[in-house]
Formats: sequence, structure tokens, C-alpha cells
Amino acid sequence: MHARVTGLVYAIYYPVFAAIAIPANLVTIVILSRGRCGLSRCITWYLVSMAVSDLLVIITGVILNRIRGIYFLVSFLSTTPACRTIAILTYATRTCSVWLTVAFTFDRCVAICYQKLKTKYCTGKVAAVVIGTVCTLSCGKNVPFYFIYEPLYVMNNVPWFCSVKLIYYTSPGWAAFDWQDHILTPCVPFVLILLLNALTIKHILVANRSRRRLRAHNNGVNQSDPEMENRRKSIILLLSISGSFILLWMMHVINLLYVRFTNGKYFAGSNVTDLRFILQESGYMLLLYSCCTNTCIYAGTQSKFREELKNAVKYPLKLIGKFIK
Repeated sequence: MHARVTGLVYAIYYPVFAAIAIPANLVTIVILSRGRCGLSRCITWYLVSMAVSDLLVIITGVILNRIRGIYFLVSFLSTTPACRTIAILTYATRTCSVWLTVAFTFDRCVAICYQKLKTKYCTGKVAAVVIGTVCTLSCGKNVPFYFIYEPLYVMNNVPWFCSVKLIYYTSPGWAAFDWQDHILTPCVPFVLILLLNALTIKHILVANRSRRRLRAHNNGVNQSDPEMENRRKSIILLLSISGSFILLWMMHVINLLYVRFTNGKYFAGSNVTDLRFILQESGYMLLLYSCCTNTCIYAGTQSKFREELKNAVKYPLKLIGKFIK
């Protein structure tokens, strides 16, 4: 669990962020679930699951962790059992969000680069199985976090707050767990997304050159090609989602590498003048921000999604107009 932060910036940023991100993800889930955006069932499954996981990250990481720590420091959620549970949920939802992005990137890579495998793998049933597997493994992977915390103090036989046990820093077993945790999230996803995107882009460029030469040879002129247009839209959606993930997680990865390879420690406190604190909190704020960017990406790249979004905005206005009349 990240250290409690204080200060006017955080007291304003996190509530405003939650007030924007939660409705954005809810609207995205509703629009995509209606199936009117012209997307395949497979893509829809992945995008809806990503929006749900992002929503859960905001609820656990922003509301239950950050906002609670700023505005409701002493409450039932501050007891040690509740604090431990919030920690697991925060880590699990974040891991799920990251690996669903990898799963979506892999699915699009298969759909574009491997046509024979596409008919078997890129289906709604397979997507549902992959999503269920990713979510289950994400929860199971983070269960050990429950056991690294102990009460900060006990009052009237009630344990309060969470403090990391000293053995977590001295035990080889816990050291190995900590390493694998950071390797699996987000280092391995970073590498996989970069490799899959590189493979997908290479395949599309080669296929487009071959298709242009073939069409020019057959028709003698360059005409609009629906197949190439579909590929262009697919690659824009894919690169926008995975690219934003990489950019917004980059600061967190830099901080992680800095801590690991300088034998440093995570900053446990709130000091806006300390560069370690600025790097650490900037990375955490950006990775949380990545949970509300997908709505903007869908709106920017999918015309049918924009149309459905406009209808969703107009609907309550129409109801108000009818009520006034």
C-alpha cells in the first residue's frame, strides 16, 4: 500500500479525478455493452472488461486508498483487516487492468497477423475464457500481500492501520515475491506490448505495400480500399490504447528501476520538495490517470462510439425537456 499523502494538490486532484473517471468508465461500459459500435463480439468483450477493471482501480486505488486517507483517516476502513483487504483489491485490480491490456494487444496481433489462427482464437468465447483467467490469476497472485501487514497499533483490542512487517525486508522469500511482483507488473507487460505492437505494425506495413502493388497492377489506379481502411482503424485503436498505457506507466517504471538499481527505498511520507517523493507520486498519479483515458481513445478513434456517446448525453436532456413541457 502506498504511503498516505497530504497536501492541497492531492486533496483536490483525487476527488476531481474520481468525479470524472467514474462516470466516464460507467458510460463506456454501458455504450460498449449495447453492441452498437460496429465492433466484433471479441473486441467488445475485451474493451468492456478493460473499462470494468479500470473502474475498479479507481474505486480501490483512488477512493478507498487515496481519498479515504486524506478525508477519512480514522474510520472502519482504517482497521487493519479492512486496510489489508483494500491493499489486496488495489493490487489485484491494477494487475488485472494491466494484463487485460496485454491480452487485448495479443488478440489484435493474432487477428491481424495470423489469419488461420484468427478464426479459432478471436471469438467471444475465447475472449471470455481469457478475461476470466486473467482476473482469477490477478487475484490469486496478490493474495500474499494480505500477510505482509501488521497493525500500526492496537486500541481496545482493535488493530488499527497497516504497517509493513520487518520480515518483508529481511526474508529471502519475501524478497523473491517482491521481485516477481514488479517483474510481472508492469515490466513483462511493457516488453510484451512493445514486441506485439512491433510485430503487428510490421505485418500491416508489409501487407499494405503488397496490396497496393496488386491493386495498382489490376486497376491501373489507386482506389480506396475498404480492407486497408479497416486495418488502419484497427491499428489506430490498438496503438492508442497500448501506447497510452506505456506512456502513462513510464514514470512508475522509472521510479521502480531507480529504487531497484540504486538500492534505495520507496519514499514513506509526504514532502513535496523531495525529488524522490515527486517521482514516486507523479508515477502513481499517472498510472491511475491511465484508467480514464480509454474513453477518450474510443471517442477519438471510433465514429460509432462518438455517435452513441452523443445520444447518451442527449438522452437526459430530452427527458428534462419533456418534463418541462
